[in-house]
This record gives sequence, structure tokens and C-alpha cells, in this order.
Amino acid sequence: MVKKRHIPEVPYRNPAGTELGIEVLTLGALRSRASGGHDLTRPQRPEFHLLMLVTAGTGTHTVDFTPYRLRPGSVVWVRPGQVQQFRSWARLEGPLLLFRPDFPPPDAASPFGPSHWQLTTENRVLAGTAADHLAVEYAALAHAPPAAAGRLLAHLLGALLHRLSSASDPRGPRYNDAFLRFREAVERDFATRHRVADYAHALGYSPRTLTRATQDAVGMGAKEFLDRRIVLEARRLLAHTDLAAAAIGARLGFPDPANFVKYFRHRTGTAPGGFRSDFTA
Repeated sequence: MVKKRHIPEVPYRNPAGTELGIEVLTLGALRSRASGGHDLTRPQRPEFHLLMLVTAGTGTHTVDFTPYRLRPGSVVWVRPGQVQQFRSWARLEGPLLLFRPDFPPPDAASPFGPSHWQLTTENRVLAGTAADHLAVEYAALAHAPPAAAGRLLAHLLGALLHRLSSASDPRGPRYNDAFLRFREAVERDFATRHRVADYAHALGYSPRTLTRATQDAVGMGAKEFLDRRIVLEARRLLAHTDLAAAAIGARLGFPDPANFVKYFRHRTGTAPGGFRSDFTA
């Protein structure tokens, strides 16, 4: 019997048995946990944020088909729903934070943003200090009443996330309101809405306004932004599940398999079956 491939969806669970929405540990501690029978080298899709700061060693971590080479000062932020995979990480050291989407302050943990960036020497010191402070308080409060502990830890996590986010782009956010609303709508509805005009109508903008707003924010038009999100999900399902291409197309809003194949080939240069073969070769 051929073993079925799938993307394990990993829910948040604090092994300490607390109700806290955050776990603060280290990459070394996670490796020890993995040696007890938890296979972390397979692709998985966490339902929570996974944030690591590399302080020593080198290695590789993959997020949504992109392998990132890590070294001291590297930050990896895997957001809920992304497919991530621990690759060569035996020598990596540093803090690791796992936290639910609703744990930090609302403005501190966007579901969007870069998956990897490199800190400057100054920001490495500042981020390391913030992470150490969080770890000390977590150790002291892990068994305290969740409500009291959670407020303090959420505040400290928010401070660290703001530090890291500003370090990833010192110029700060440049996103306009129209793009932010469009981005959220795409993430929610990309499998059922494939036309920019439909998003524009639902959001109360003209298609031209959405296109201009998206171009200003991320350097591509609204249609390309939408298409990239659909194609990303198709790649995830092709690479990490055994669903037939027709079933994947139907899940993504293409009831006609031929239309899905044409759409995917036009935007990637290969057919769905060819992509799956190349990925699993």
C-alpha cells in the first residue's frame, strides 16, 4: 500500500499543560522533543505563529517552497497557514516562540509579512535582549493564573514583534487602507472569487483603485496578487497531498479540470502534474 502524503495541520498546544497562548523555548529544546518521536522534518502547516531567532550555527528552513539559509542574526517567522519544514537545523541555536494568533496585541502580529530577514548587529542585540526578557518572565509565570500571566507576556511579546518588524523594514509600513482590505479579502475568499472586479464591488472600490493600491503597496497589480495566492495554494496541495489535480482545481474554484490546468500552466510554465512530479522527484 502506498502511504498517502498530506500536510499535517498542527494545532496549538502548550506541552506544559497551561492555558497560556504562548510557549517560549529554544531550538535545542525543540530538537530534544523531536528526538522523542516527534518528526519535525516533514512539511507541516501550523495553526499558530512560529518565530525563531538564530543566535548560533547555520542551517536551512523552508517556508512555502522557499528555502532560507540561516545564520546568526536570521529571523524566521512562519505565520498560521503557511507550510513550513525544518531542514538542516542540527546546529542552529536560538530562541523559538510559538503563539496563537489571538495572543499578542492586535497590531503586533500581522498574518502577512516576510518569512525571513537578517538583523543588523545593533538589532540583534536589541531583539536578543527582548527575547531573553520574555523567556525569563515566561519561566516565572508559566504556572501562574493564565489571565495575569498572559497580560504581561502578551505585552513583552508585542514589544519584541514590533522590534523585529521594524528591523525587517526600517522605513515602516507603507500599505494603504485599500490594499490592506483587499489583502484580507483575498486571503479569505481566493478559492471562490477569482475576479478583481468582484473584490472591488464587495469592498466599495473601483477595480482601478484596487490595482493602483496594490501596485503601490507590493509592486504588482491586483490581478497578479490574487493569482499568486491561488497558485501558492495549488502548489501546496500538489506538493503535499495526494489529491488529484481535478480535486485541487475544484477546491480552488475551478469546477472544470481543463480550466484549472490551463490557469496553472499559464502562471507557472508547467502543468499541475508536471509540478508535482518535479517536486517529488
